[in-house]
Amino acid sequence: MKVFWFIPIFIVASAALQAAVEREPLPFRVPAALPDAAEVLSPSAIQISGWLGARLLANETNRLLTIDTEPLLAGFRHKPGSHPWIGEHVGKWMHAATLAWASTGDPRLREKLDRVAAELIAAQEPDGYLGTYAPEQRFGLYPNADWDVWSHKYCLIGLLTYYRYTGSEPALAACRKAGNLLVHTFGPGQKSILSAGTHMGMAATSVLEPMALLYRCTGDARYLDFALYIVSSWDEPKGPRILQSLTAGKGVNKTANAKAYEMLSNLVGLCELARATGKHDFLVPALNAWQDIADKRLYITGSASQGEHFHDDFDLPNQPGAHVAETCVTTTWIQLNLQLLRLTGDAKFANELEKTTYNHLAAAQNPAGGDWCYFTPLEGKKPYDSGITCCHSSGPRGMALAPEEAYLRENGALLVSTFENSSVTLELGGTEVQASQRSHFPFESGSTLEMRPTKPARFAVFIRAAPWAGPISFRVNGKAVSCAVEKGWFVIAARKWKSGDKIEMAYHLGPALVQGEHTNKGLAALEWGPFVMAFDSAANTTLPPVNQIKFADIKPRLLAGPREPFQIAAEVSVPTGSASAIFVPFADAGATGGEYKVWLPAKKL
Repeated sequence: MKVFWFIPIFIVASAALQAAVEREPLPFRVPAALPDAAEVLSPSAIQISGWLGARLLANETNRLLTIDTEPLLAGFRHKPGSHPWIGEHVGKWMHAATLAWASTGDPRLREKLDRVAAELIAAQEPDGYLGTYAPEQRFGLYPNADWDVWSHKYCLIGLLTYYRYTGSEPALAACRKAGNLLVHTFGPGQKSILSAGTHMGMAATSVLEPMALLYRCTGDARYLDFALYIVSSWDEPKGPRILQSLTAGKGVNKTANAKAYEMLSNLVGLCELARATGKHDFLVPALNAWQDIADKRLYITGSASQGEHFHDDFDLPNQPGAHVAETCVTTTWIQLNLQLLRLTGDAKFANELEKTTYNHLAAAQNPAGGDWCYFTPLEGKKPYDSGITCCHSSGPRGMALAPEEAYLRENGALLVSTFENSSVTLELGGTEVQASQRSHFPFESGSTLEMRPTKPARFAVFIRAAPWAGPISFRVNGKAVSCAVEKGWFVIAARKWKSGDKIEMAYHLGPALVQGEHTNKGLAALEWGPFVMAFDSAANTTLPPVNQIKFADIKPRLLAGPREPFQIAAEVSVPTGSASAIFVPFADAGATGGEYKVWLPAKKL
């Protein structure tokens, strides 16, 4: 796929601008009781090209736009569906496709969205049931019929996202009917929601997220009461005790049954509940879990889990047999970090978003965009396929969230979290501002951010202090400026910006060699900017097999800088001496079927 490194900026036709405005999400009827410290912008306000832009385009055009949605809808029309969780996929697709359409405005995707939404709504039963099971096997743990609430969760997420970006009242009405059914089925004096969820009830209780959102979309207090009931249900006998365990500081591997995807989904819901209620106590377990994962269970490539569970401290095997980093976990880790970035404004969550998006999420996606991996090991061969699995539906959601990570707004300041060639349009200082970043990232260090307010406007600019980029220096209109660092952001103090003003950023890309610890002791990994690089045998056909390659020194010697397709050449040790080896991003490694490896022995460690 050809990558276009520059995008048109500043000259925007009025019709295109109006179309972008029409893709703004509807405001919530109930304002946040715990306002976001960092406000996410509509995907329509942000354009990304460069390396990541190519992946976003591939996700939309070669997955979301082309996937056959008939198998995703069939189980709703003809019950029971083909497998127990077939009902989750259409909601996941709608979530990703709506965000992608909001970003690009592609009329083909909008047409497909409208059709799928209408067909899903038409399949809803009069009582609000929006699942794929026969009447006698609903909302329980029946053989091959034990993911009913889980499927309703994803239908709600998909339809609510579609409603917020399109204003579809039928979609909101369908959500209300489904929400009412859940309220009338579960709760005090009724059936326990734990009795309808696998993994100690965590699959069912993850409906917490859309129920909190449904409350904010409608103002109906019953949905908030139901969300609070869900949290209380965790402490029922044999419940997962998520709030209690994580608040007390227990690790995620010691909470419930350590099932990673379902637990992270509940934590995302807790963040939405904190936002809806204003209760910071609901944030504590999410923050504690994040710290535990970041400190002890996170791969260098930004994901977690083996065999879909959290394991012992620093137990991070790399090989395919370990079933590394379920893509559902990768995507939900992205969702949790985005929630915590919004709620706290702390750039450490933006750092993790960058790491995960550029590495493990992109590694699970075939660069062509159509196929995904269920598990993505750090060595071996990529197990891409095009099937209908939870991960093949989750991965595109994670990719569709990437624009929201790039630029945010905090107290009237612009937050810049990306170094890609990109642009953003938003209101700052009481006026509309278009900011465009010109860069050759990741091929060259440095970028220029140009401001185009419709009239001079006063605002501050915060630029993420990326851990890989130091030292970073800044010049405003050619003059060097010193910047304080607040919560992981370089702060360019508020000033009056006029059209054409520029911020020049100078930063360092690499290379860097990371020494392995614990299960990777004696090994090293090569990094270039935020990218974790890998030795790919398909790019090194004249060299010995990957298991005979070592790093020649603890300080990598770059033999050739980045070139298209994105790769670098570094010195390695082979049985006959030293050689020049090609390293590609982990995200691209194995794309042509070659065997690859992230962690290699380092000769002088």
